[in-house]
Amino acid sequence: MKRMISAACLAAACLLSGCASNGYESASKVNVIETNYQAADALLKGVALAPGKPILVATLVNLDVLTESSRLGRLFSEQLISRFANRGLTVKELKLRDNLFVKQGEGELLLSREIGEISRVHNAQAVVVGTYATSGSTLYVNLKLVQTEGNVILSAYDYSLPMDENLRGLLRGAKAAQANW
Repeated sequence: MKRMISAACLAAACLLSGCASNGYESASKVNVIETNYQAADALLKGVALAPGKPILVATLVNLDVLTESSRLGRLFSEQLISRFANRGLTVKELKLRDNLFVKQGEGELLLSREIGEISRVHNAQAVVVGTYATSGSTLYVNLKLVQTEGNVILSAYDYSLPMDENLRGLLRGAKAAQANW
């Protein structure tokens, strides 16, 4: 009888350990697009923007090196643009402009000293800028909606995502991703 109980306990322990997660499995279930859409909505909450007057969205940059980004920064910016456009805001497509600081492989980077001039050229009322930083298990993102007149922050939003292989791949860059194909 003791052997049967021991065997049953061992079998139950084995089955339950099969349900355990290494952290990546649960992290991969995070819907990055939905999370970025929620971030865009939060950024707009309580902010009155002039209808029809455009906004600009810069590529999110690496907090440690503000002149560098990644596929992750570019993708997150694209998802923010999608949400803003689908919410009825006028968003200028910066990739079609040639008078913007576009660093090859990095994206549309708006440096603080250039925001006023770029906004004036595009008649933008506000600019969305953002940064990201990583730790071993978490990606941290900060977004700001900045009024172009006086560089006043109209709204800010911080969020985090658990790091998984998907996010790590976006941070590694295009060459590393192509090597995995």
